[in-house]
Amino acid sequence: MSQLVIALDVDEAAAAERLVDELYELDPIFKIGLEALYGYGDRLFAYFEARDVRYFVDAKLHDIPNTVARAMRRLVRPGAHIVNVHALGGGEMMRAAVDAARERADELGCTPPHVFAVTILTSIAPEDLPELGLRGGPGENATRLAALARDAGCTGVVCSAHEVRDLKAFFGGDFLTLTPGIRPRGSAHGDQKRVVTPAEAVAAGSDYLVVGRPITNAANPWAAAKAILDEMKA
Repeated sequence: MSQLVIALDVDEAAAAERLVDELYELDPIFKIGLEALYGYGDRLFAYFEARDVRYFVDAKLHDIPNTVARAMRRLVRPGAHIVNVHALGGGEMMRAAVDAARERADELGCTPPHVFAVTILTSIAPEDLPELGLRGGPGENATRLAALARDAGCTGVVCSAHEVRDLKAFFGGDFLTLTPGIRPRGSAHGDQKRVVTPAEAVAAGSDYLVVGRPITNAANPWAAAKAILDEMKA
Protein backbone atom coordinates (compact mmCIF):
# COMPACT_ATOMS: atom_id res chain seq x y z
CA MET A 1 0.00 0.00 0.00
CA SER A 2 1.36 3.43 -0.96
CA GLN A 3 2.30 5.72 1.91
CA LEU A 4 2.18 9.50 2.17
CA VAL A 5 5.37 11.39 3.04
CA ILE A 6 4.82 15.01 4.09
CA ALA A 7 7.75 17.34 3.44
CA LEU A 8 8.30 19.74 6.34
CA ASP A 9 10.13 22.30 4.20
CA VAL A 10 9.37 25.30 6.41
CA ASP A 11 11.50 28.14 7.75
CA GLU A 12 11.27 27.54 11.49
CA ALA A 13 11.30 24.59 13.87
CA ALA A 14 8.13 25.80 15.60
CA ALA A 15 6.26 25.74 12.29
CA ALA A 16 7.45 22.19 11.60
CA GLU A 17 6.38 21.09 15.08
CA ARG A 18 2.92 22.60 14.60
CA LEU A 19 2.54 20.65 11.36
CA VAL A 20 3.57 17.43 13.08
CA ASP A 21 0.99 18.06 15.81
CA GLU A 22 -1.75 18.89 13.30
CA LEU A 23 -1.07 15.98 10.95
CA TYR A 24 0.04 13.34 13.47
CA GLU A 25 -3.25 11.43 13.57
CA LEU A 26 -3.14 10.83 9.80
CA ASP A 27 -0.03 8.67 10.40
CA PRO A 28 2.15 9.98 7.57
CA ILE A 29 5.91 9.77 7.33
CA PHE A 30 7.44 13.22 7.85
CA LYS A 31 10.34 14.38 5.67
CA ILE A 32 13.14 16.54 7.04
CA GLY A 33 14.93 18.18 4.12
CA LEU A 34 18.12 20.17 3.83
CA GLU A 35 16.64 23.45 5.07
CA ALA A 36 15.38 21.87 8.28
CA LEU A 37 18.33 19.50 8.66
CA TYR A 38 20.86 22.33 8.59
CA GLY A 39 18.66 24.87 10.37
CA TYR A 40 17.09 22.96 13.25
CA GLY A 41 17.74 19.28 12.68
CA ASP A 42 18.55 18.20 16.23
CA ARG A 43 15.46 19.92 17.63
CA LEU A 44 13.21 18.29 15.04
CA PHE A 45 14.75 14.84 15.53
CA ALA A 46 14.01 15.12 19.25
CA TYR A 47 10.45 16.21 18.52
CA PHE A 48 9.89 13.32 16.12
CA GLU A 49 11.15 10.85 18.68
CA ALA A 50 9.06 12.35 21.49
CA ARG A 51 5.96 11.96 19.31
CA ASP A 52 7.06 8.49 18.11
CA VAL A 53 6.61 9.27 14.41
CA ARG A 54 8.39 7.81 11.41
CA TYR A 55 10.53 10.17 9.39
CA PHE A 56 12.59 10.40 6.22
CA VAL A 57 15.95 12.19 6.39
CA ASP A 58 16.25 13.74 2.93
CA ALA A 59 19.99 14.34 3.28
CA LYS A 60 20.93 13.37 -0.30
CA LEU A 61 24.40 12.30 0.83
CA HIS A 62 26.96 12.59 -1.96
CA ASP A 63 30.67 12.53 -1.10
CA ILE A 64 33.55 10.11 -0.85
CA PRO A 65 32.57 6.74 0.70
CA ASN A 66 34.23 7.34 4.08
CA THR A 67 32.57 10.72 4.56
CA VAL A 68 29.14 9.38 3.54
CA ALA A 69 29.50 6.41 5.90
CA ARG A 70 30.37 8.68 8.82
CA ALA A 71 27.49 11.03 8.01
CA MET A 72 25.08 8.10 7.76
CA ARG A 73 26.07 6.96 11.24
CA ARG A 74 25.06 10.38 12.58
CA LEU A 75 21.66 10.19 10.88
CA VAL A 76 20.62 6.69 11.94
CA ARG A 77 18.28 6.97 14.92
CA PRO A 78 15.41 4.82 16.24
CA GLY A 79 12.71 6.78 14.37
CA ALA A 80 14.53 7.18 11.06
CA HIS A 81 12.56 5.21 8.47
CA ILE A 82 14.43 6.34 5.34
CA VAL A 83 17.74 8.10 4.65
CA ASN A 84 18.81 8.86 1.10
CA VAL A 85 22.02 9.22 -0.88
CA HIS A 86 22.78 10.26 -4.46
CA ALA A 87 23.17 7.36 -6.88
CA LEU A 88 25.65 9.46 -8.86
CA GLY A 89 28.03 9.04 -5.94
CA GLY A 90 28.68 5.54 -7.27
CA GLY A 91 28.37 1.98 -6.11
CA GLU A 92 31.17 2.05 -3.54
CA MET A 93 29.71 5.13 -1.88
CA MET A 94 26.21 3.65 -1.74
CA ARG A 95 27.51 0.37 -0.32
CA ALA A 96 29.38 2.30 2.37
CA ALA A 97 26.14 4.08 3.29
CA VAL A 98 24.15 0.84 3.47
CA ASP A 99 26.80 -0.87 5.59
CA ALA A 100 27.09 2.11 7.95
CA ALA A 101 23.32 2.26 8.40
CA ARG A 102 23.15 -1.41 9.36
CA GLU A 103 26.14 -1.25 11.67
CA ARG A 104 24.88 1.83 13.51
CA ALA A 105 21.37 0.40 13.86
CA ASP A 106 22.85 -2.76 15.36
CA GLU A 107 24.75 -0.65 17.89
CA LEU A 108 21.57 1.22 18.84
CA GLY A 109 19.40 -1.89 18.86
CA CYS A 110 16.96 -0.48 16.33
CA THR A 111 15.75 -1.35 12.85
CA PRO A 112 18.07 0.08 10.16
CA PRO A 113 16.50 2.70 7.93
CA HIS A 114 15.81 2.06 4.29
CA VAL A 115 18.60 3.57 2.21
CA PHE A 116 17.22 5.07 -0.99
CA ALA A 117 19.29 6.41 -3.87
CA VAL A 118 18.28 9.57 -5.73
CA THR A 119 18.27 8.98 -9.50
CA ILE A 120 17.14 11.99 -11.59
CA LEU A 121 15.61 14.92 -9.68
CA THR A 122 11.99 15.68 -10.55
CA SER A 123 13.00 19.32 -11.09
CA ILE A 124 15.10 18.22 -14.10
CA ALA A 125 13.34 18.07 -17.46
CA PRO A 126 14.45 15.76 -20.29
CA GLU A 127 15.97 18.69 -22.16
CA ASP A 128 18.16 19.47 -19.12
CA LEU A 129 20.00 16.14 -19.20
CA PRO A 130 22.56 16.91 -21.96
CA GLU A 131 24.03 19.82 -19.99
CA LEU A 132 24.69 17.32 -17.18
CA GLY A 133 26.55 15.04 -19.57
CA LEU A 134 23.79 12.41 -19.46
CA ARG A 135 22.66 10.67 -22.62
CA GLY A 136 19.17 9.35 -23.13
CA GLY A 137 15.95 10.29 -21.36
CA PRO A 138 15.07 10.39 -17.66
CA GLY A 139 13.76 6.82 -17.71
CA GLU A 140 16.91 5.37 -19.24
CA ASN A 141 19.13 7.19 -16.76
CA ALA A 142 16.91 6.32 -13.78
CA THR A 143 17.02 2.63 -14.70
CA ARG A 144 20.80 2.63 -15.05
CA LEU A 145 21.27 4.37 -11.70
CA ALA A 146 18.67 2.14 -10.05
CA ALA A 147 20.62 -0.95 -11.14
CA LEU A 148 23.73 0.50 -9.52
CA ALA A 149 21.77 1.24 -6.34
CA ARG A 150 20.26 -2.23 -6.18
CA ASP A 151 23.66 -3.86 -6.61
CA ALA A 152 24.99 -1.67 -3.77
CA GLY A 153 22.27 -2.96 -1.42
CA CYS A 154 19.91 0.03 -1.43
CA THR A 155 16.26 -0.71 -0.64
CA GLY A 156 15.03 1.42 -3.52
CA VAL A 157 15.30 4.72 -5.36
CA VAL A 158 13.96 8.24 -5.42
CA CYS A 159 12.55 8.89 -8.88
CA SER A 160 9.70 10.46 -10.78
CA ALA A 161 6.46 8.49 -10.81
CA HIS A 162 6.83 8.53 -14.60
CA GLU A 163 9.62 5.96 -14.22
CA VAL A 164 7.97 3.70 -11.64
CA ARG A 165 6.23 1.22 -13.95
CA ASP A 166 9.40 0.47 -15.87
CA LEU A 167 11.50 0.21 -12.71
CA LYS A 168 9.03 -2.18 -11.09
CA ALA A 169 8.89 -4.28 -14.25
CA PHE A 170 12.66 -4.43 -14.43
CA PHE A 171 13.60 -4.88 -10.75
CA GLY A 172 10.43 -6.36 -9.24
CA GLY A 173 7.94 -5.11 -6.71
CA ASP A 174 10.23 -5.50 -3.72
CA PHE A 175 12.56 -2.78 -5.03
CA LEU A 176 10.88 0.30 -3.59
CA THR A 177 10.20 3.67 -5.19
CA LEU A 178 9.86 7.03 -3.47
CA THR A 179 8.37 9.70 -5.71
CA PRO A 180 8.51 13.48 -5.21
CA GLY A 181 6.79 15.75 -7.72
CA ILE A 182 3.29 14.77 -6.56
CA ARG A 183 0.74 17.47 -7.16
CA PRO A 184 -3.03 17.25 -6.69
CA ARG A 185 -4.88 18.25 -9.84
CA GLY A 186 -5.04 22.04 -10.08
CA SER A 187 -2.05 22.65 -7.78
CA ALA A 188 0.85 24.82 -8.90
CA HIS A 189 3.87 22.82 -10.05
CA GLY A 190 6.40 25.31 -8.64
CA ASP A 191 9.93 24.19 -9.57
CA GLN A 192 8.84 20.62 -10.26
CA LYS A 193 8.86 19.68 -13.95
CA ARG A 194 7.94 15.98 -14.05
CA VAL A 195 4.81 15.78 -11.94
CA VAL A 196 1.84 13.44 -11.51
CA THR A 197 -1.28 13.41 -9.35
CA PRO A 198 -1.52 11.22 -6.24
CA ALA A 199 -3.89 8.84 -8.03
CA GLU A 200 -1.54 8.53 -11.00
CA ALA A 201 1.41 7.80 -8.72
CA VAL A 202 -0.47 5.06 -6.87
CA ALA A 203 -1.65 3.54 -10.15
CA ALA A 204 1.96 3.48 -11.36
CA GLY A 205 3.01 1.55 -8.25
CA SER A 206 4.80 4.22 -6.19
CA ASP A 207 5.49 2.99 -2.67
CA TYR A 208 6.02 6.42 -1.07
CA LEU A 209 4.49 9.68 -2.33
CA VAL A 210 6.20 12.89 -1.21
CA VAL A 211 4.01 15.97 -0.96
CA GLY A 212 5.12 19.27 0.52
CA ARG A 213 3.77 22.66 -0.45
CA PRO A 214 0.24 21.56 -1.46
CA ILE A 215 -0.13 20.53 2.20
CA THR A 216 2.15 22.84 4.18
CA ASN A 217 1.05 25.99 2.31
CA ALA A 218 -2.65 25.12 2.45
CA ALA A 219 -5.05 27.15 4.57
CA ASN A 220 -6.02 23.87 6.23
CA PRO A 221 -3.07 21.43 6.05
CA TRP A 222 -5.03 18.61 7.68
CA ALA A 223 -7.83 18.83 5.14
CA ALA A 224 -5.33 19.02 2.27
CA ALA A 225 -3.45 15.95 3.52
CA LYS A 226 -6.69 14.04 4.13
CA ALA A 227 -7.87 14.79 0.58
CA ILE A 228 -4.60 13.42 -0.82
CA LEU A 229 -4.87 10.28 1.32
CA ASP A 230 -8.46 9.77 0.14
CA GLU A 231 -7.34 10.11 -3.48
CA MET A 232 -4.54 7.60 -2.84
CA LYS A 233 -7.07 5.06 -1.51
CA ALA A 234 -9.73 5.61 -4.19
